[in-house]
Amino acid sequence: MTPEEVGQRLVALLAPVEAIASVSGGQAYARATVDVPPASWRDALAAARDDADLACDFFDWLSAVDQLADGCEVVAHLWSTGHRHGLLLRTRVPWDEPQVASVVDLYPGAAWHERETYEMFGVDFPGHGELRPLLLPPEFEGHPLRKEFVLASRVAKPWPGAKEPGESEAGGGRRPVRPPGVPAPGEWGTTPTPAGAAGAGEGPRGGPPARPARERPARPAPAERPTTAEPPGHPGSGSGAAGDDAGGNGGTA
Repeated sequence: MTPEEVGQRLVALLAPVEAIASVSGGQAYARATVDVPPASWRDALAAARDDADLACDFFDWLSAVDQLADGCEVVAHLWSTGHRHGLLLRTRVPWDEPQVASVVDLYPGAAWHERETYEMFGVDFPGHGELRPLLLPPEFEGHPLRKEFVLASRVAKPWPGAKEPGESEAGGGRRPVRPPGVPAPGEWGTTPTPAGAAGAGEGPRGGPPARPARERPARPAPAERPTTAEPPGHPGSGSGAAGDDAGGNGGTA
């Protein structure tokens, strides 16, 4: 079945529920996408699993997307191992009541995903029965993947492009933020920073610290250099090769 046929098949199975079928991007990897009301979430996944034409017997993943004032979008992806097609299901819940029925009894593999989505987004899954902490410590407060969640690093320094503490509001543009442990400009090294490499007025920085100069002994004059003794038998040795030649000539005279 094509992605269009997969989506239309599920819409027909859910009638008269108002479900909307579409096709995701990805060209050759496009998936049928069906948006359903929160009350029909569990029925939609059950229909996709039990229908012979769809036969989505494999639960791939489940997560959520924070849509700000529009609520939270819960997304699940199913796959048919027999027909080799995928199906993307979506539903949107309001922030004042972020919950949707659990599908653990239909797909046991959804248990981990529902726990993570509950922990990170605060979406409840009635019927799960074990929504205990999965990735965060028990004492952690808040839901880190909500867009309203304030990150501690942003409290220390606003983002993006904030100026360094104590810098004038009038001068300079955005400046790069140094990674943890990197010294401030001018605190080490002797190599000047190239113009424009680290912003106006940062002064010298970069490069390894200067090495102390080592004192080297003065080099002796050629006349004072000691001669190297040559081993006996060396062609340039007077006591070796020259003496032998002299003895040989005396023997033939």
